[in-house]
Amino acid sequence: MMTHHDQELAELKELLLLMAGHSRNAVTRAVQALMDRDEVLAKRVIEDDSIVDQLEIKVDEVAVTLLSKAPLATDLRLITIAMKASHDLERVCDEATTIARRAIELNSEPQLKPYVDIPKMAQLGLQMLDHAINAFVNRNPQEARDVIKSDKEVDAMNKQLHRELASYMIERPSTITRALNLMVVSKSLERIADHATNIGEEVVYLYEGRDIRHTGKASPAV
Repeated sequence: MMTHHDQELAELKELLLLMAGHSRNAVTRAVQALMDRDEVLAKRVIEDDSIVDQLEIKVDEVAVTLLSKAPLATDLRLITIAMKASHDLERVCDEATTIARRAIELNSEPQLKPYVDIPKMAQLGLQMLDHAINAFVNRNPQEARDVIKSDKEVDAMNKQLHRELASYMIERPSTITRALNLMVVSKSLERIADHATNIGEEVVYLYEGRDIRHTGKASPAV
């Protein structure tokens, strides 16, 4: 039989999963709004941003309640990591809102180039986010480490797209506004991958007790 404490911990995890689902959906819809030139969908993403904001507040409320009860060290670590993860998820949703705003601007002008890189970056970033959350729920630090390794691939894609867009701006000054908006979209997708990486690093700390932030050590110690 679950104790009241166990129920509160379960509620914390469920709230985090709910946040992850909303944040993921926001990114998917924002990118779709850009691909389909769908201003209505983009505006809906912006309007729904407050949902994740409220969920983050709820996570903090539950976490503070749990912390006030002097939890065991293992639970203390889980609670603090959940609060950090909720912040990253809220930032993911903020980046989705940024993409949606840029989509509205881009959709008001002729499309600059085929959008090939952007959906690839979005797909990889969301896969990283999925694996980071799965690693948290399933107590799987190795899955979290795999997320961290994938971050370099998204970084490389972002840099390549920025180089390509810079060439557009130099060769055709009339494209500068559109190119800059696409750069912002690309950077937002790169930051989404960064937030997934943050969660992955926290999961490693949660289950292994090793802080690998800023170390570049995605592989387990031997």
